[in-house]
Amino acid sequence: MTGMQIVFIGAGAITLAAAVLVVVSRNLIHAALWLILALAGVAVLFVLLEAGFLAIVQVAVYIDAIAILIIVTVMLTRHAMQVDQPQLNRTWLWAALAALILFGGLLFLFNQIPTLDIEPVALSGADTTLEDLGMSLVDVNRYVIPFEIASVLLLAALIGAIFVARPPSRPASEVGEE
Repeated sequence: MTGMQIVFIGAGAITLAAAVLVVVSRNLIHAALWLILALAGVAVLFVLLEAGFLAIVQVAVYIDAIAILIIVTVMLTRHAMQVDQPQLNRTWLWAALAALILFGGLLFLFNQIPTLDIEPVALSGADTTLEDLGMSLVDVNRYVIPFEIASVLLLAALIGAIFVARPPSRPASEVGEE
């Protein structure tokens, strides 16, 4: 086994472990931090697969923007950080069974797909491909609409967090007593 394969397996294991800890963590801040580790593991996997641009996008968009937005949202909603209900309810066993059946069904379906002998395409002009991708993000006929929709969704999440974190307004009876 080569060193790259060991690093790949290690990064994959760390990513999977962090993803599981996101789901089972009882504290929202801890879950957000585990999410950042899982997303960083995916960025490492992109680097190992020689997809440097995707690794940078993974760090810039997911870790820097979305994960930090989640942490700020959780911190703004202080009352949501306290655990007042058990993590598992009485239907957790049925949900786990359904997840295993779904996973088995997906494995069965993926095994039915015939394997393709695809050779990697040699990119002669990686700079040209990157330039095309950059231009497509701002071209009206390509990806500018999904890009703007994502920014509106992030803005809506931030406004929602501020609204939820706002202290409750005082009733009219208390205002008149002063």
